[in-house]
Parts: sequence; structure tokens; C-alpha cells
Amino acid sequence: MPTTGLRSPVRSEPVSHAGTPPLTWGSACHNETRSRFRKTFNTTMAPTGRPAPPDPKDFLGFDGLLDPEERLLRDTVRRWVADRVLPSIGDWFDEGILPRELATELGGLGLLGMHLDGYGCPGASAVEYGLTCLELEAGDSGLRSMVSVQGSLAMFPIREYGSEDQRREWLPRMATGEVLGCFGLTEPDSGSDPGSMRTTARRDGPDWILNGTKTWISNGSVADVAIIWARADDGVRGFIVPTDTPGFAARDIPRKLSLRASHTSELTLDDVRLPREAALPGVSSLRGPLSCLTEARYGIAWGAIGAARSCYEAALDYAVTRQQFGRPIGAFQLIQRKLVDMMVTVNRGLLLALHIGRMRARGRAGPEHVSLGKFDNVRMALDVARTARSVLGANGITLDYPVMRHMNNLESVITYEGSNEIQILILGQSLTGFQAFK
Repeated sequence: MPTTGLRSPVRSEPVSHAGTPPLTWGSACHNETRSRFRKTFNTTMAPTGRPAPPDPKDFLGFDGLLDPEERLLRDTVRRWVADRVLPSIGDWFDEGILPRELATELGGLGLLGMHLDGYGCPGASAVEYGLTCLELEAGDSGLRSMVSVQGSLAMFPIREYGSEDQRREWLPRMATGEVLGCFGLTEPDSGSDPGSMRTTARRDGPDWILNGTKTWISNGSVADVAIIWARADDGVRGFIVPTDTPGFAARDIPRKLSLRASHTSELTLDDVRLPREAALPGVSSLRGPLSCLTEARYGIAWGAIGAARSCYEAALDYAVTRQQFGRPIGAFQLIQRKLVDMMVTVNRGLLLALHIGRMRARGRAGPEHVSLGKFDNVRMALDVARTARSVLGANGITLDYPVMRHMNNLESVITYEGSNEIQILILGQSLTGFQAFK
């Protein structure tokens, strides 16, 4: 993620105040200063008249916290989702598909690997990337997953740990969506404990031979290249594996009830032979894949609030139009309580995500801050989805409304890229200094 350096504090020579009486609260000098300030504030800063009523869909004026470039990007992605995704997403979810051509369209918008710089990547800010994830997941978690996997899990390790030749070969084509990537870390018997992975990489002359199975891999069956993490004699290594390599196979996992508009696959590597140049040279430990997960978790912290916002707005619109007992259900106290709870949660999640994004842009957000964002925003988004479903009643379980689809998706989001239990242990270690993973 691109960062901006913190400015060094400016030092100046001490200023002498000899002969100047101290400025104390209540002194004549202080009172005169306060009077001048009040006059200035009243004429230049104070609002005139009563503030406008809050916008129910932007209660705290979140838009006003964004700069013009951030709003422009956000609005562009929102329009694309509204035009290209929302009319069809219910059918895609029902059919269990996500059209591959969306990746090319997303590449044309400059959204694939957007937070990376160079090699055809635009080098967007942390907040711009976060806003993009928010709007994509307001459409569907499967769509945001496609972008997160491509940029944070497939392109990021090549950019961060790859050789110059690897970067030049893969990143420009991945940024356009010509090449779609996936990330192979999770295994059937190795989920939250990636250190227990069984996939192996052994040397055979100048080549590497990979054997193992990866599962729950987003984009797996439609990917052109896979970043595979395997145990080698010198540690955990990452490999760039073209999916047409002999011995590589992918199949979609059937009977999913969540993330249906996403290709979730099992990968099999059976004596996959790779040249020496396929290994990522910059890392040989779990630090490699775990850093990729931090990148993905940051996008999830934003994306989950996009899903929550979609559910809240659907419930709000429904509550002011649905008539029962001769008036809109939004006129009843119990429904208003639910709407207020959802509104507060969405606004709080937006502010948390934005604050972490600003910290990240200044180089002040560590993995623990990102874990906080994923942990709290995803669990709260699930609460919003469940509450919204209750407002919509029986209508809430259909694909005519986005609520149940988001709720099912969020059951996956709370688990992948590190379950909420893992985020708790990361935060607990940060608080106490004690590691409680084992």
C-alpha cells in the first residue's frame, strides 16, 4: 500500500518573551483575546440558522470527510456497480456464477491492483482503495472478493516479493484484467494454522516440484495464474504457477449457500514442475502470505460496511413504504429502534474504516489496526444484515432484495482471510504481549 512519509518536526530558535506578562485564564489580555476570537468566529465560522436535517443515508455527513478526488472515484465505482452489477446480481447469485468479463471491465476502470504503484498500477491511496471495496461489496461480496484476491493476494506478493522480471511479466497484464490470479494458502487440514500446511516444494535440479491441495480458493477455477504457498527446505516459499501447467487442476466447490456469485475452488498440484524463476525470491517464511492477508483484511474492513449500508438502506426504504395497520411500518417504535441501531452501526463502521485508512496513508497503521477494522466491521455488518432481514419480514429472504444475499455472504467474510476468532487473538496479543494461538 503506498504511504506518505511523516514530516519531521520543524525546529525553530527559542523566542524570548522577556518582559511579557504571562497569559493566564481570566487575565485582561486573555479576555481581550477571547473577545476577538468570538467576534471572528461569529462572523466567519458560525453556521447561520438551524443546520439542515441529517440525510438518513449519510447521517454524519461522511461525504464531507472525503476530498474531491476520493468522492469522484467513489461515485464512479458506485455508478458502475449500479449499472453493471445490481440489475443482474440476484440472478448470478442464484445461478452460482460471476461473469469473467467483469475482471476486464474492472481493469479498464483501473481498479485491479489499484493500491500498488508502477507496472501499470495507478498507486491509489489507502482511502481510495477502501472506498472502492466499499462500493463493490455494496454490490456483492463476491465482486469485492474478485478485486481483493487479484490486487491484495495475487498482485501484491509479486510486487512486494517478486523479481523485477516477474513484476514486468505479470503485473501489467493483471492490472488490465487480461490475466486473473488466485491465492493458494488454505488447505483441507490447514486453515487458521497455515504453519501446518502440507503442500511441499522440493528441488529437482534447477526446477521445483510442487505437490499438495489447496481449498476455498476464490477465483481458482477461472484464474490464469495462482500464487501457491508451499513448505520448502528453506522455509515457506511462494510460487507463481500458471494454471495451464501440467499437474495443476482446479474444480469449483459445489453446494455453497454463501458467496455464490464467486468462483470458490479446490486446487490440486500433482508433481507440478516449475522453473527456478517461478519462486518469489523476496521471502521464505510465513511473513509472506500473512502480509498478503493483512492487505486483504484492510479491504474487507471497508467492504463489509458496504454490505451493511446496502442492507440498512433497503430496510429504510421498505419501512417508509410498507403499510401495515393503516400506516407505514416505519411509524412504529420497534421498527424505528431497528433503523436507528442500523444507522448508528453503519456510520460508526465508516468512521473506523476511514480513520484506519488515513492512518495507513501516513504509515501509522499496523496489522493490528487492520485486524481491528475487519473484526468489528464484519461482525457489526452481520448484525445489520440480520436486523434488516427482520424489518423486511418474509420479503427479506428473497433475492428481490439484497439483504439475505448479503447476510449469507458475510458468513463467509467473517471467516476468510483470518476468522474473527483469529482477529481477536491478534488484538489480544497486542494488548497483553502474550501469544494465545497455541
